[in-house]
Amino acid sequence: MASRECAKRRLSSGRVPGELYYANTRDDIVDALPRPIGTVLDVGCGSGGVAAGLRRAGASRLTGIEVVPEQAELARAHYDHVVAAPVEQALEQLEGPFDTILCLDVLEHLVDPEQVMRDLHGVAAPAARLQVSLPNARHVSLLKDLVFKGTFGYTEWGHRDATHLRWFTRRDIVEAMERAGWAVQRVSHPKLGRSRPLDRLTRGRSTEFLVGQWYVLGVKG
Repeated sequence: MASRECAKRRLSSGRVPGELYYANTRDDIVDALPRPIGTVLDVGCGSGGVAAGLRRAGASRLTGIEVVPEQAELARAHYDHVVAAPVEQALEQLEGPFDTILCLDVLEHLVDPEQVMRDLHGVAAPAARLQVSLPNARHVSLLKDLVFKGTFGYTEWGHRDATHLRWFTRRDIVEAMERAGWAVQRVSHPKLGRSRPLDRLTRGRSTEFLVGQWYVLGVKG
């Protein structure tokens, strides 16, 4: 997960207000989660923006993990239990099992994301689901910066957030989840918007270069 120092820099950034970064509701992902949602573990819960949608979807209990203490404190108003610690330490403090586990824009910040996905088995119920979202390493903006600008182009936030430690293509995240014991059931992405005509023109062959994120759903094996 992002370091506390890096996370605090986001809070003070004029480009992306901290309250927006940490309070993202991720409604499209919540709407697509398999029902019943049951008990939920939200890894990297921020200030708790996803909680309301999960409650509406029928979640019976919400537990969050958040590395930034100030955001964890805010999340406590929305979750039944919040652990303010890196996920690697927080998992030792949790009492499962959990039916639905969320890792939304988290794995790319971890030193060993595959091991964390393995460790999540320890708190997962039988047939639990793991929902992941992360940046697409094959996005065309990266190719443009590398080829035409000669830079990787790290920024304070977004696709190439300077706190990202790991990068995944669609194939990479599917294989990593499978190796960690999660049988991948579905791979999707946010709506393409202005890129949709090009995707149609190429009959979907350009999708892997146009989507900014991958959404991957796995079931505990």
